[in-house]
Amino acid sequence: MRIALFTETYLPHINGVVTHVKLLKEGLEKLGHTVLIVTADSGTRHHYIKDGILYCPAAKLKRFYSYSVAPPISRKRLKLIDDFKPDIIHIHNEFGIGISGFRAAEILRIPLVYTLHTMYDEYLYYVVPKKFIDASKRVAHKYFKLLGEHADAITGPSKKCEEYFKLVGVNKEVHVIPNAVELDSFMPENINMEAKKAFRRKYNIPDSKMIACFVGRLGREKSVDVVLDYWSKSIKESDDIHLIIIGDGPVRKELEEQAQSLGISSMVTFTGAVQHDELPPYLASCDVYVTASLSDTNSISMLEGMATGLPVLQRLDRLNEDQVVNGENGYVFNSPEEMANELLKIKNMPEEELSKLKESVTKSVLNSGAVTLAKHLLEVYEEIKH
Repeated sequence: MRIALFTETYLPHINGVVTHVKLLKEGLEKLGHTVLIVTADSGTRHHYIKDGILYCPAAKLKRFYSYSVAPPISRKRLKLIDDFKPDIIHIHNEFGIGISGFRAAEILRIPLVYTLHTMYDEYLYYVVPKKFIDASKRVAHKYFKLLGEHADAITGPSKKCEEYFKLVGVNKEVHVIPNAVELDSFMPENINMEAKKAFRRKYNIPDSKMIACFVGRLGREKSVDVVLDYWSKSIKESDDIHLIIIGDGPVRKELEEQAQSLGISSMVTFTGAVQHDELPPYLASCDVYVTASLSDTNSISMLEGMATGLPVLQRLDRLNEDQVVNGENGYVFNSPEEMANELLKIKNMPEEELSKLKESVTKSVLNSGAVTLAKHLLEVYEEIKH
């Protein structure tokens, strides 16, 4: 089968969508299929294909993570897509490239799959003044409804996507297909021990101290402020637990100021941006992954933490409650006290019990590789293929 995957961002940029598309491409190719990535590139003025990627001229949208956005209509792009002769067009974003895929599927009469990765209601503040957010939500919902209704199949990585489509008025099946993780990179046995030691040395954290971490782009929607607030209310210096915030983003300065004002700066480290290929030893050096985000669908950073054996502490999220199972791959909390209790439970766990928990955590994502993701989506593709 020949599949065209449309994504506004792609390598060398890294985010959840990029990782998902990269792994889907790898999985499809391992199964013998041919893939064309169609993406935006602000560094080119001409459309061109290189190494199976169609790069499209684009402009940077500085207020939204500096992503590139391509014009949705281009005859050259349409011709290059037609020349590829795709059996399926699969869009992963809803901006210029996504609209381009939507239109190409319509014009070329090719089945269209639409994957919703992002709960955009949580992200409107990046591009819309506060007083216009409610009105913008109504417009956005009509747009997502249009995409969902015209797609031959729609998918999403969690039940949250299913609920969102219902909210905007799309009444059709949503194939819930969890995200994949780069297992080879993040499995504990593949991570260099010296690199783990170097991490603790770099941030002056003794081996005896427990480390809780969060990994992600620092935007309001990730609710790192909630983690800091809960930390200040329930974790003491004497608990000997350190919080590492790995990543960068528009609210990093606010979060650093919050930690300072809460009097917990000595217990919190902000690393700034870390290249994705440098991330495995960072995660493997930690003891637990903690998140209060209610905007994630199926966080790839969280899955990467699980792959390294980190139990996850996740704030209660009814639409994602099947992702963390108490005692199997982590624990759910819904208050500062519950977060602290679970942290201390893991910290004080007997070594044998902790080892079994970590094995269980890693086991919970062993079936989350690239080929599994590709197989799930191939079932969807076959179902709609003309």
